[in-house]
Amino acid sequence: MSPDITTRPIALIGLMGVGKTTVGRRLAKKLGREFYDSDEEIEQASGRSVAGYFKDHGEAAFRAGERRVIDRLLTKDPIVLATGGGAFIQKDTRAILKEKSLTIWLKGDLDTLMARVSRNNKRPLLQVDDPRAKLAELMRERHPTYGHADITVNIAKGPHIRTVNKVIRKIKAYEKASKKNEAKKEEIET
Repeated sequence: MSPDITTRPIALIGLMGVGKTTVGRRLAKKLGREFYDSDEEIEQASGRSVAGYFKDHGEAAFRAGERRVIDRLLTKDPIVLATGGGAFIQKDTRAILKEKSLTIWLKGDLDTLMARVSRNNKRPLLQVDDPRAKLAELMRERHPTYGHADITVNIAKGPHIRTVNKVIRKIKAYEKASKKNEAKKEEIET
């Protein structure tokens, strides 16, 4: 692993369809790290699908379980974690993610995300009459909060490896800038 890649856990955040799981798996492989998907971990722990959990227990119970799972996962060795689209929106979960990981917002445009999410019907928030309008609403509501991530990466068109490479470049730039800021801070304090 390159010395200018963080040793902290990396958490991918963003709306459904941006490729958090696919990009996360490939990023973890490239960095020699374990990969986890918080939704998959919740499903394993509960024995239920995310949609089933939402339906039977409601969003509040799901978010509480999600927060516990994310907190547990981020205590492991440096990992790559793909989070559910609503995880970073929750204040307590966002605080855990910001404290324990380098947060990366994978950002996509509405047309690209609609094309991707329309391929599967397992998205509980899109089980509505007008999924496009709902996704646009989620973008308006969530983008300002996602903007608090440490790094923002606009997803690339085409193969996911392009986005993986963009993520690595952005992490390196972020780490370089962080080291410069630390050096300046030390200089000022001495």
